[in-house]
Amino acid sequence: MDQKIINLYDEYTHKPLSRNQFMARLVKLTGSAAMAMSALSLLEVNYAQAATVSEQDEDLVTEDINYPGDGSSMKAYLARPKAPGKYGSVVVIHENRGLNPHIKDITRRIAKAGFIALAPDALSPFGGTPENVDEARALFSKIEAPKNINNFLNAFDYLKSRPESNGKTGCVGFCWGGALVNRLAVNSPSILAAVAYYGGQPPAADVSKIKAKMLLHYAGLDTRVNAGIPEYEAALKAAGINHQIYIYEGVQHAFNNDTGGERYNPEAAKLAWVRTIDLFKSTLR
Repeated sequence: MDQKIINLYDEYTHKPLSRNQFMARLVKLTGSAAMAMSALSLLEVNYAQAATVSEQDEDLVTEDINYPGDGSSMKAYLARPKAPGKYGSVVVIHENRGLNPHIKDITRRIAKAGFIALAPDALSPFGGTPENVDEARALFSKIEAPKNINNFLNAFDYLKSRPESNGKTGCVGFCWGGALVNRLAVNSPSILAAVAYYGGQPPAADVSKIKAKMLLHYAGLDTRVNAGIPEYEAALKAAGINHQIYIYEGVQHAFNNDTGGERYNPEAAKLAWVRTIDLFKSTLR
């Protein structure tokens, strides 16, 4: 697919571009309304493909929970191994579409690997993630950043209070969630491992506060997010932060999302996932 079309879709999903504006520009790029709709069908998420680990997996327990946030009750999806024991915990942070079936599946994948996994809904202060993707995306501009940080920091406290927890916590996030992972690492010295997929970088001046082991996955074609890598990498090195940066050449932003059509890259996604789980196994057990 023409990279200009993918770049336009990326702009649509990350900037205040209305669907009408997006479609008008897409028609110009593709040459017709029919071709525009055809291209869009290859880019938009398809949650029918979301379940790689079943809700009814016999090895897991899943539940919808609530925990105290900053001025609101936070909704979240939890998955954990059914077998008795003490487990490390991972906070899973969604993209700017909210808590959806794909992120719930990611949560179950982490639980299947032997961890307690919790996916908070950042849109809980507004009643939770709506089914309409555009409505969900619009709500992100209304999120109060300081309260949002606290809402997710409280998720770590909640996980540590669980009887199955061994007290060790980490996090993983994608896109909007990847950026939040970077900011949580700055704000919490108790996070042991933090994995950011194609996430915006924190201010360089704050990087020295990080105590977690950082694993940063970037897509080679994601020029928007990748522009911040050099400064972030320099700050991590200067502060002596344990970190690994991987840039997967020739792949698009959101390459890990297997419900995301043309942008999904199975080879890069598999490799990044192995690296992610290996980090959690080495730090949270």
